[in-house]
Amino acid sequence: MAKSPSVFTCSACGAVHKKWAGRCDACGAWNTIVEEAPLSTGPKSLGLKGRLLPLTDLATQEAEPPRAGSGMEELDRVLGGGLVPASAILVGGDPGIGKSTLLLQAAASFARRGVKCLYISGEEAAAQVRMRAQRLGLTDAPVALGAETNLRDILTTLDAERPGLAIIDSIQTMWLDTVDSAPGSVSQVRAAAHELVTFAKRRGVAVILVGHVTKDGQIAGPRVVEHMVDTVLYFEGERGHQFRILRAVKNRFGPADEIGVFEMTGAGLQQVANPSALFLSDRDTPAPGSAVFAGIEGTRPVLTEIQALVAPSNLGTPRRTVVGLDSGRLSTILAVLEARCGIPFAGLDVFLNVAGGMRVSEPAADLAVAAALVSAREDVAIPPDMVLFGEISLSGALRPVTQTENRLKEASKLGFSQAVAPSRSKLGQGEGMRVRQMPDLAAFVGEMFGAG
Repeated sequence: MAKSPSVFTCSACGAVHKKWAGRCDACGAWNTIVEEAPLSTGPKSLGLKGRLLPLTDLATQEAEPPRAGSGMEELDRVLGGGLVPASAILVGGDPGIGKSTLLLQAAASFARRGVKCLYISGEEAAAQVRMRAQRLGLTDAPVALGAETNLRDILTTLDAERPGLAIIDSIQTMWLDTVDSAPGSVSQVRAAAHELVTFAKRRGVAVILVGHVTKDGQIAGPRVVEHMVDTVLYFEGERGHQFRILRAVKNRFGPADEIGVFEMTGAGLQQVANPSALFLSDRDTPAPGSAVFAGIEGTRPVLTEIQALVAPSNLGTPRRTVVGLDSGRLSTILAVLEARCGIPFAGLDVFLNVAGGMRVSEPAADLAVAAALVSAREDVAIPPDMVLFGEISLSGALRPVTQTENRLKEASKLGFSQAVAPSRSKLGQGEGMRVRQMPDLAAFVGEMFGAG
């Protein structure tokens, strides 16, 4: 029987090559192509033989998976209602953002509710973790602590202890002796994640993996690691702000794009029950360039302040600085303002910021961004009791957005009395607010600022 030809695969991007090369043509990485053993096809007369799979139809009823609550409402919200047994969760974030602090507090909270927890640290010694627990007041929590990087020893310990939750901090420090590469390499990260996820499914243990991030903010290693796990959480925040946001970008057991808001204090991370009030707490007197956006993050309405500054530029190419928003979206809105409303921004530096370190990716923020830009340019303040939301098309029309009623409810709860929304928005029964519906951006600019 002829032997199947060898397969050469890039360990960085997964591209398949017919022969070995020093450089991968797909991703440009050097010395990442390795030879993989081919799959055995068996005798051609018999083919591959295996057991028959049990098949069901789509009408088969499945019970909801049981969930274990942590008592931290913000964490449970992001997880979809609690921790699901045999689930694999990947948590990423910038260095020093508070990932280890959050997970140590979560482990203590789960343990106090009767879930057997193991915390395995590969980056810090056990004494350092105990010092953090003492600082956070968690020494009385029945959490089992270990410091190890050998995955074989970790899996043996987990198999013997059978915890309900195992936290691995972090996956980049784990190494498997069957993989011939250094810890932290793509091959080691992929193999270690595969072994831990397989163990979680086989033994019914929930596993939380901590992942490092690259300069671009993505979890280090191939994207296949994110595909292996059930839930991917990103821990976001700015070093200069005390707010931290835990965002679910993938969740097989709950809604994606859900957020949990925490505040970093000397006693650890504290939950924020009303993030809208927190993000708007520093608003005093109305100032030009400030607009309040009523957004939706997952299932939660969140009000944030969008700040803009427009100043004359001495440079040949004016600056466009954006924090918390997509820079491409800013360029689009500036072009629409100039083409459809006759408001030029040539020769002007534009600075845009979302207050509180929040990141906004919703297209419904377009109207609030445009209002802040025109307010800063015309030096006219927007009424302090007004919220704005709406998507701007390239023609200048305002498009309706989803969950208008929930946005208005949250704004009314915080004391706002008027809103600007696109025409044809479904307002529901109203929340005692005066809603002005605008057909396009030119009409909004003309009514609010007397131009356009």
